[in-house]
Amino acid sequence: MSSMTQTVQPSTTIQEPSTTAYCASPLPDHTQLPDKDGSFVKNYQEPPQADLLTHTITPLLEQLHPDGNYCLGRDCGIYWRLPEYPESLEKGAVAPDWFYVPHVPTTIEGQVRRSFVMWKETIEPVIALEFVSGNGEEERDKTPVKGKFWIYERAIQIPFYGIYEVNKAQIEMYQLVNGRYQKMTPNQRGHYPITPLKVELGIWQGEYQNQFFPWLRWWNGEGNLLLTSQESTQQERQRAEQERQRADRLAEQLRALGIEPKD
Repeated sequence: MSSMTQTVQPSTTIQEPSTTAYCASPLPDHTQLPDKDGSFVKNYQEPPQADLLTHTITPLLEQLHPDGNYCLGRDCGIYWRLPEYPESLEKGAVAPDWFYVPHVPTTIEGQVRRSFVMWKETIEPVIALEFVSGNGEEERDKTPVKGKFWIYERAIQIPFYGIYEVNKAQIEMYQLVNGRYQKMTPNQRGHYPITPLKVELGIWQGEYQNQFFPWLRWWNGEGNLLLTSQESTQQERQRAEQERQRADRLAEQLRALGIEPKD
């Protein structure tokens, strides 16, 4: 490991990284750091997959955070170290396909977040997810400082890390235990409990945004699927139709007994 590389060790106190050659004090914030790394979306399922996770978990998060202080990121940089010149600033960030951070404002001084900067925050993400379209080598890379797995486990220390292999329809979940990731075992429903959110994560086969695929989705602690607004509307229509049919059957039974049902 180069002596020029300094990591931020997440804890109750975030250590401030070196600022040599890039800036003087104060350290840069989200407005001063790049919000794009030049990479592109690797598959067409990735954007709707992130949308599905976000839309279905949002009502629950609004209950957990009535003050609105939480952050959902999608391909958004998490800056965990400040590189030293001539290394590019982007090398100090990692960008999960989806992540959640509790108890932080969605805006900073009236500006939309461009990135999540560890040395400016007091808390790390609770969960980070990667959607794999290749062989998963990048997402499982434990190379110190460079590998995503190492960064999530050792530098940022995100409690839950998931690797969703789109082509295999498989989710590999890890939980941070004593500073190291341990592979999680699914429950009897085949889901992975994310205890801070009181939800479970698993695979659901179905249609979303006109695409029929296996999707990564949330369930509540009782095993009920967290629905999209469209699914909730459809469910309400089905419930209303069932109630109408029940009322019609009851009316027919009453008429058979010579009783005219009241409206």
